[in-house]
Amino acid sequence: MKRWLIARRFVQVAVWVILSVPILSYGFSLFGMTSPVDNRIPTPSEALIFGSLSSADILGFGITDPYATLQVAFAAKTFEVTWLWALMPVFLFYVILGARVFCGWVCPVNLVLEFTDWLRKKFKIPNANRSLPRKTKIGVMVFFLLVAFAVSQPLFENISPIAALGKTLLFGSLAGLGTLLGIIVLELFWAPRIWCRSLCPLGGFYQVFGRIGLFRPHLDKSKCTDCGGCKEVCIVDPVILEPALTGETKKVWAGDCMRCGACIDNCPEKCIKMRSY
Repeated sequence: MKRWLIARRFVQVAVWVILSVPILSYGFSLFGMTSPVDNRIPTPSEALIFGSLSSADILGFGITDPYATLQVAFAAKTFEVTWLWALMPVFLFYVILGARVFCGWVCPVNLVLEFTDWLRKKFKIPNANRSLPRKTKIGVMVFFLLVAFAVSQPLFENISPIAALGKTLLFGSLAGLGTLLGIIVLELFWAPRIWCRSLCPLGGFYQVFGRIGLFRPHLDKSKCTDCGGCKEVCIVDPVILEPALTGETKKVWAGDCMRCGACIDNCPEKCIKMRSY
C-alpha cells in the first residue's frame, strides 16, 4: 500500500478544496464565473479564506509566497518591513518541515507532471531524455529576480504555471497556461521531470533552504539490498539518494528532496523512514 502517495494526494486535493469552498459558499463559481443567486456578496474576499497559492487572506491575515514577495521587492526596488508579516509564516512553515515539501505536497504543477510522467510511460511516448544540472533552477530563480529589477515587473508571476493552475480554477485567469502547456510538451518529448528537477525558479528558491528542515528520509543501510527501488521512483533525481545508499550518510541531505515519500513506498525492505533530527 502506497501510504505516502495516498497522503500526498489527500493533501494536494485538500488544498484546492480549502481554496475553492469559500468562493462557492459565497455565491460565486469557479473559473471566475458568477452564479445567479440573490445572496452573493459583492466580493468573496470577505470569506474566512480567500486567495490562491501566490497570495491569500486567512482569517483576515494576509500571507504571500516568499518568492513572489521577493520579485515584487526587486520590481519595486524597495522592501517594506510589513511585508515580513505576510511572507514569514509561509517561509517558516516550509523551511521547518523541509523547504521543498511545497513542491512535493502542494504544488499543482507537480501533480500535473506526475500524471504527464505516467502518461508518457503508459503510452511509451519516445523521449529524448535530456537533462540539465539540478542547480540550474537556482540560476533561473536569480534570473527572474534580476529581470523583475530590470523591467520593474514580477515577470515570472505573470507567466508562472503554478499561478496559472490556481488563478484559472479560482478566478478564470489564463495567464501562465501557455507556459504550462509548453512544459507538458517538453516533458513528454524532450526530458521527463525537467521542470521540477532543473528549471522551476520556485523550486530553486526552496532548494537553497532545502537542507534546513526537521524531516528527511533516513536509510538503514544494514537492511538495504541495493535493489534500486528507491532510485526508480525518485521525483527529483536518483543521484540525491546516492550518499545514503553508499553509506556515506544516513539521511538524504540534498536541498532538492521534496519529502514526497516515493522512495519509502517503493522500498521492499522498508529500510527508509521519514525521521526528524
